Amino acid sequence: KQNRPALRSGTGSFNQTRLKKMELVNCEEVEGRRKKIKKRGQWNSNIEFFLVVAGNIVGLGNVWRFPYLCYRNGGGAFLVPYVVVVVTCGIPLFLLESAMGQYTQQASITCWEKLCPIAQGIGYTGIIMRVYNCMSYVIILAWALLYLCFSFYAKLPWASCGHTWNTETCEDFNALNKYNQTINTNSTSPATEFWERRVLAISGGIEELGSVRWEILLCAIAMWVICYFCIWKGVKSTGKVVYFTATFPYVMLLVLLIRGLTLPGALQGIVYYLKPDLTPLLDPQVWMEAVTQVIFSFGVGGGLLASLCSYNPYNNNCYRNCFWLCLLNAATSLVAGFAVFSVLGFMAHEYNVGIAEVAESGPGLAFIAYPQAVAMMPLPQLWAICFFIMIILLGLDSQFVMMEGVIMPVIDLAPTVLRRPGRRELLLLVFSLFCFSISILMITEGGMYVLQVFDYYGMNLRQIENVPFHLPGAERMCDAIEDMTGVRPSRFFSFCWRYLTPLVCTASFVGSLANYKPLTFNRTYTYPVWVNVLGWIMMLSSSLAVPVLAVYLLCTGKGSLKQRCIHLCQSFKKMLGHLRENNLEFFGLLKVVCISVKILTNI
Repeated sequence: KQNRPALRSGTGSFNQTRLKKMELVNCEEVEGRRKKIKKRGQWNSNIEFFLVVAGNIVGLGNVWRFPYLCYRNGGGAFLVPYVVVVVTCGIPLFLLESAMGQYTQQASITCWEKLCPIAQGIGYTGIIMRVYNCMSYVIILAWALLYLCFSFYAKLPWASCGHTWNTETCEDFNALNKYNQTINTNSTSPATEFWERRVLAISGGIEELGSVRWEILLCAIAMWVICYFCIWKGVKSTGKVVYFTATFPYVMLLVLLIRGLTLPGALQGIVYYLKPDLTPLLDPQVWMEAVTQVIFSFGVGGGLLASLCSYNPYNNNCYRNCFWLCLLNAATSLVAGFAVFSVLGFMAHEYNVGIAEVAESGPGLAFIAYPQAVAMMPLPQLWAICFFIMIILLGLDSQFVMMEGVIMPVIDLAPTVLRRPGRRELLLLVFSLFCFSISILMITEGGMYVLQVFDYYGMNLRQIENVPFHLPGAERMCDAIEDMTGVRPSRFFSFCWRYLTPLVCTASFVGSLANYKPLTFNRTYTYPVWVNVLGWIMMLSSSLAVPVLAVYLLCTGKGSLKQRCIHLCQSFKKMLGHLRENNLEFFGLLKVVCISVKILTNI
């Protein structure tokens, strides 16, 4: 065991057998008739780790959500609550979760077995959430791939009316603008009808699933195959793929940014994007949206960071990586806003309407507003291809890293079984087929309604209260980081971990509960009651893992109830003092009160 803490096998421990098995994983071969067991492995370089995490945290939300939040919540003034939340929640939680994984050298479930056994449910909660994410996120990639295929047509199919899927209310806004004609308020754009009637063929409600959209199904199969082969060999293959998937989107973003800034009306869009309006800062909803955006885009709270960081060498400088990755995430969001709103400004200029008439977020931006704007540019096919390649690559590495975040912890639960040759590939195949079979529901004519349920209750409902309260464990965690990196974190982090971050997250959680509203689609379709009930079951299926597993461990442990509580609630109790081979001073015992409640709040 090179430069990492050892384990003391305590008598009567519930996890004694599993912890002993975990010690075997460094062996290349087991004596006797047992087959060879692969090493756990590590990232080949810090650059690979940096790109993998960057590919995970920099995704579609940076492009189609953050800019819209800035515009809707006071423009440049929204940067005030955003920066405050980044400093008080984003960076401290990012560092905490990264340090946990690197220190224990275990993924999101087994790391809690070492740190605080009673809190193992936190790891299971994160896995359940990522399973929901994997089912729905790949559908967005399938849509983008289908649009990319259409972008090679001689004439973009969403650029004009007159197709078989268009209705009588379809009006070519670009043609009307050329002849200075007034746009009918009851009309629909070609891009909207192409999206709703050609791509989705959307039905009247979730009760009408209809037939499978075969084009989207083929695109989804293609994306699943690509994701499978990106990670099928573990960190060896993932670390190589991200050299392309994590960097090339920035090339496309730069190209689209330069093109957008040269369009007429671009300045108008940027002014609307960043023009400060301090009035919304008095609205608590603005601050809650800043909290949920930071937690969602930074990828904290679900255990994925701990899993990725567990493949780092023990002495890797996670403290430095934390700052650079958080800075990259925030800077990408800000720059993406210039690329998006410069194009929306051009679109508003051409239509002679306000930015509010064309500003969209989410799929509405990626599959309606931006394609419609691209169709008005010279060489529209070129810009459409660039845009959808960027969307696919931004989502692709997020998708396969989420899949890796499910496979890693499961393998660490049974390393002597699942690290044998061919076992990982088989496990990944079974998981992919399971997620694909469920996601077929989202590829039907009523699939958009199903996907929104997953998005609302299972994907964009992120955990806010997932913060361990350290008493006095914050200082001990600082000791661990100092031992790993040689740099002691600022006292500000200790203060945040103890008081500030839990306070901000709890306030946001309470506010989200107060503002909860039943799910609707396009503000016109109201979901049946049974759908919202299923949505809450989805939420509870992950959040209840924490108390259920804690009760199970208390009931099945050995000794008196008091002894079981003490054993399960003591963090780092099993860690020996020699944190390094040069016999540093004893690390000390860290007593942690793990009050971790997985509550999901609406983004």
